[in-house]
Amino acid sequence: MQLPSHLHVASFLVCLSLSGTSAYLDGAPLETALQDPGPKVPAEDPREALRKTLAQADIHLNFEHQAVSTLARIEVTDQLLEYLAVLPHGAAHEAMLVLGGQRAPEDAVVWAEFLNTAILALGLEPGQNARWVEKDPAPSQDELRQGVSAYDVFPPEGDGLFLYLAWRVGEERYIFRLEDLIRDLERGRAMRRHPWVYLGSRMVDRGPDEPEAFAAGLEGNLINISFFAQGNTLITGALEECVNQTTWLPNAWILPPTGSDVLMIFAGKRLNSLPDSIDVLLPGGE
Repeated sequence: MQLPSHLHVASFLVCLSLSGTSAYLDGAPLETALQDPGPKVPAEDPREALRKTLAQADIHLNFEHQAVSTLARIEVTDQLLEYLAVLPHGAAHEAMLVLGGQRAPEDAVVWAEFLNTAILALGLEPGQNARWVEKDPAPSQDELRQGVSAYDVFPPEGDGLFLYLAWRVGEERYIFRLEDLIRDLERGRAMRRHPWVYLGSRMVDRGPDEPEAFAAGLEGNLINISFFAQGNTLITGALEECVNQTTWLPNAWILPPTGSDVLMIFAGKRLNSLPDSIDVLLPGGE
């Protein structure tokens, strides 16, 4: 049976092997374990093993509330945005958030796969990226000169996540849907709320002498606001207006200052309140 490539099985096995809880893998080469697993011994719940392993990378998987949480740093508050969240080596100059801490690029690639594994553990399947389809009939030359596009753009489709940012200042808690923290300059309002489509990135070929690499980790760009045809990110904005790249600006009047730590929450369902198990992760409170 061929395993679907979007599962990134390697990263899942890394999680299990790092946890040291697999009865078959612990202390034995993988080939030996598969051929002769030996007597079964009680093993920790695989979901709990995965949760503990991800927590070592500061990625907190909450099965009860169908959510993944991790710390982020506020990066851009006064410039146009094309990305919502990147890794330290990604396009940080046009992203509101940096995830993964101050990690070297090599470590960040692995961290991106761990984040992807956490999202897969919520039961999501990768969706379809935005598509550009040539118009038929094509616009006339006069229409093209007037700015009419030669393409119809179809927004991304598929399983979605509800994104939140949360932090504390003293005794005050701040919890926002991510869209409320992004200004839509063209419409003069906050970005419309919607589920952000999970793409799952992809593995890319780096040449005959290099192993395949996880594109989101390699490029360092995790969540895009504006559409990109490559589909290399983990998650994408999915509104038809996300085709624009000069529309999105952080809502700096609400956001904490650049460099502040916040908690980013990826939720499989809308959160009406912050569960205690996530609330304890909030940064701030000084």
